[in-house]
Amino acid sequence: MRAVVQRVSRASVTVGGEVVGKIDAGWLVLLGVAKGDSDDDADKLADKIVGLRAFSDDAGKMNLSLLDMGGGVLVVSQFTLLGDCRAGRRPSFTDAADPADAERLYLRFADRIRQANVPVATGVFRADMKVELLNDGPVTFLLDSRKAF
Repeated sequence: MRAVVQRVSRASVTVGGEVVGKIDAGWLVLLGVAKGDSDDDADKLADKIVGLRAFSDDAGKMNLSLLDMGGGVLVVSQFTLLGDCRAGRRPSFTDAADPADAERLYLRFADRIRQANVPVATGVFRADMKVELLNDGPVTFLLDSRKAF
């Protein structure tokens, strides 16, 4: 499971001209599910993101988590994070999970964050989405449940 995690002042996702999810300060998480990912991958990655101390404290140091600062999470499915661009000019998506497995794990990931009492908004799985964000910092992290990088 791969995630691009961006610290935002605000973020929203629109489908068909309608805002379907939005948050104020917190994390925008673009989430890709790989073949072989499990409930354990979803749970560990969600817990990591909830506890990630990358929000500024009173001294301006990255020392606070979502729980400390009261932020939210906008989770947007993004299978293209599993795209392999090493050969040729067209990405290969053979490492991406099939849609049924990916959707189940995407929803589990979002639910696990909710269980930590963090507000969660989501996009619409497999929809054409428009994502808007105001990146704060900018602060962006790449996370992989298999620690591939």
